[in-house]
Amino acid sequence: MDLDALRYGNFHQLGEAIDDWEGMAKNLKKLATEADRNLKGKADKAHWAGKNATVSREFIVKTVGEFSDAHTQADTVAKILKDTHGELVDYRTQLNDAIERAHKKHLTVIDTGDGSFTVSANTRPDWASDPSGEHGAISQQDVDAARDEIQGILSKATESDSTAAKALRLIVDQAKYGFSGASYGSRDAAAQAIEEAEKMAKILAKDPHKVTNTELATLNSALAKYKDDPLFAEEFTTRVGPKRVLTFWAGIADPYQGEFNYDPERDKQAKQLQKNLGMTLGRATLSDSDKMTAWKSEIVKLGPNQLGIDDASNPTGYGVMSNLMRFGDYDDDFLYDYGDNLFTYDKQVNGQAINPWINNANTADLNLWGNKNDRGRDPMTGFLEALGHNPGASEQFFARPDYSDTTMTTMDRDTVDADSEVNEHLRYLTKERVWMPDTAMDGKDGYVAGRNALGHALEAATTGYPSDADAKAVVAGDRRTANSAGVMEQIVYLYGSKDGPAMLHGQPELADSLGKIGGAYIDDIDRDISGVSDYQKNLGNDFPARYDGHATFGNQGAINFLSVLGQNEDSHKIVTAAQHIYTLSLLDSYPPSNDGNVEHARDAMVVGAEARGILDHSRAQQVETTYKDNVEAANKALARSADWKKLIAGAVVAGGVAAVPLPGSTAAALFLAPLAADQVQNATNTLLGHEIDKATDAAEAKWQGDSQLASEKFFGAGANDLGKMYDSYLNAHPDVAQTADRGQWAEDIKSAYTGTGALENDYRGLPPYSG
Repeated sequence: MDLDALRYGNFHQLGEAIDDWEGMAKNLKKLATEADRNLKGKADKAHWAGKNATVSREFIVKTVGEFSDAHTQADTVAKILKDTHGELVDYRTQLNDAIERAHKKHLTVIDTGDGSFTVSANTRPDWASDPSGEHGAISQQDVDAARDEIQGILSKATESDSTAAKALRLIVDQAKYGFSGASYGSRDAAAQAIEEAEKMAKILAKDPHKVTNTELATLNSALAKYKDDPLFAEEFTTRVGPKRVLTFWAGIADPYQGEFNYDPERDKQAKQLQKNLGMTLGRATLSDSDKMTAWKSEIVKLGPNQLGIDDASNPTGYGVMSNLMRFGDYDDDFLYDYGDNLFTYDKQVNGQAINPWINNANTADLNLWGNKNDRGRDPMTGFLEALGHNPGASEQFFARPDYSDTTMTTMDRDTVDADSEVNEHLRYLTKERVWMPDTAMDGKDGYVAGRNALGHALEAATTGYPSDADAKAVVAGDRRTANSAGVMEQIVYLYGSKDGPAMLHGQPELADSLGKIGGAYIDDIDRDISGVSDYQKNLGNDFPARYDGHATFGNQGAINFLSVLGQNEDSHKIVTAAQHIYTLSLLDSYPPSNDGNVEHARDAMVVGAEARGILDHSRAQQVETTYKDNVEAANKALARSADWKKLIAGAVVAGGVAAVPLPGSTAAALFLAPLAADQVQNATNTLLGHEIDKATDAAEAKWQGDSQLASEKFFGAGANDLGKMYDSYLNAHPDVAQTADRGQWAEDIKSAYTGTGALENDYRGLPPYSG
């Protein structure tokens, strides 16, 4: 900064700009509040159909979000300008005071342009008579002191001005269209984030083998602290560069070395770095700046090429980046572009005599999380885990090809009934790709982590939540959309087809995810099961759509898919529990206040019994087929399948869904079950609330069912569950008992359960898998 620019600076216009920005921020806050309350509020309550269910509603939600981002950006700009204005005014005062002191010491300060200036001593008029022989007014030491003081003030003013300008440019450039949601309370906060990013980037510029454990700890600490900071993320990512971040991680995760040298502290830091680095890169990809656009493009280009390093068996760009993106929230378009290019390349090389990713020549270990069963050599695995954390990208990657821009209503939309109507990514990954285990010596034999990751990606695509979302996040409610339903329809077609049993049994790592997916759509499945035919859904009104553009599978499609899920122990348990929860919520929403509600309650129990029958008969037949003459093993398997109620323990009910944690798993491992109403009033006094309480009490008491259960007892237990539900509804509403007796409700419910499947020689689903 030039000396005179600060010395004579008139910051009045900057002050006026601040007033304008503060006024704009206040107005935008009002608009954002109104938009959220009125525009989005009305949109959420409206009934959308056809194209409006996707395009129009999505537009409204994005528009409301833009109002919020506009307010955030205006508020941040105002705060940064205000801080900078205050600092520059203060530096101007300091500068003028310093110059005034210099004048009093007979010093002249002159601006020489381009940020330079001179400080010189004035010549004393009586210098010739001075017996000391001194010609100047003051010593050189005084000149140097004045110069250093003024230079220090100008340097600080320059830093204040330049860092504010850089921060403002980065904030504005975050969004190519619309506004940035980056929020900072002061210029100092923004400047500090940028400065810290520059420091951390210098660590990655070093040879990774020479980076100390202390430096890794410092890097991890900063990345963890700033992982959600947009300015830090972009400045760090662009300074490091695309190729360097890949080679650095490869050198840290799996360094080439002549002899094995285990360092537990370094391994600990390396593991955390994979997560922290991945999250920081993900945050950076959300920026639309020119620099980040170029970075994202270069990462995609680097994908199929080896990096030319000794570390990690000289991996490809895909091999490294896919392991970093296992963590973090990434830009949807970037993930699609990256994944589509990976998909195209993988199709070209997959199925060769030697797998291009997993082979004896590739000894790399680039994934340090759960690496016993997933060493990270297959880049498709890491990419699919990234989709599992990014529902929007996953939904886009597996979108139904004939429903991306439809004007058809759900009831008029055809079900998926041909392979050509399945997304090519989904078809390839489920039916065509050759998957290989990528386990360590102490890993689970034959386990394919890639298929487990595919399940996570499909969970995200169909539910709208990350596959590892916890119960706190799920209180946001039902996030299903017409587009996520389109993904679900394809899954039902694939796994409900004649190849479904073989696919499920050949892909056991997918079973729990398919169970979660089926449970999340049990209301749509019930709706289609309830129809007498695909064109006459007599009971459809009993199962109201919980979101716009709901999924449709056809009567037989729903039955087939449910029967395949019933064959596997894990998916059978999850879907059975989801079915039970959903039916109870229906009964809670149909108190016998009128004849219509009474009939709805009856129909809900009958269809719930039919769905339960499909699941149980399918499970029993699969157990019989699998274990054949081994009666003890078969009975033990049925006993485990009958013990599904403990899954309900700890369920959290909110926002139209029940979030149910899976026992024995991490806190984030849960499945969702739709409810018949958005909110459950006084949940503890409902049938569903009582059932959750009983399951929780039983789990705390470590209740164990029979360790062995013959098929007769297995079905008896199922019928008993339905009978208890029937009794609970009647006990809660005794005035309905006579109606139920006259209408033979109990007989209808039992018939729906036992009359579906092989028990009554009327098997309606797909046959068990026989190998």
